[in-house]
Amino acid sequence: MYKNKEKGFTLIELLVVIAIIGILSSVVLASLNSARLKARDAKRVSDLKQLQLALEMFYDDNSAYPVSTTYAGISALTTNLVNSGYIAAMPIDPSSNSFGYIGTATTYCLSTAVEGNVPDGSSSCTAQVTSPVANYSVSP
Repeated sequence: MYKNKEKGFTLIELLVVIAIIGILSSVVLASLNSARLKARDAKRVSDLKQLQLALEMFYDDNSAYPVSTTYAGISALTTNLVNSGYIAAMPIDPSSNSFGYIGTATTYCLSTAVEGNVPDGSSSCTAQVTSPVANYSVSP
């Protein structure tokens, strides 16, 4: 006689597979979040380097940096850098952190708050942006 066996998965097997898929997806999402954080920090550093280049071109033409007596956001540089053609547009921070600028005719400090580790090549300015983790700054 032929026995008719039902073929399929048991409830336990299905639950184990669902649990494994859940664990794998949480690992992938965690690593994706870390990559996003690093990408935002890399954009901030790149934007600071572009601003630094624009400030150096401004200095070459005017023999002085834009003066800002208070530590302010970079929007104060719009008149000097964007309107004069040294940079196409002022960079916008990828999250709620902001860029900061303070400068005299001979020195300046650009800085921003970073979410991850401070990238190589950072220097410290006397004035810093409030940061959740660390600061990155450039000066001439």
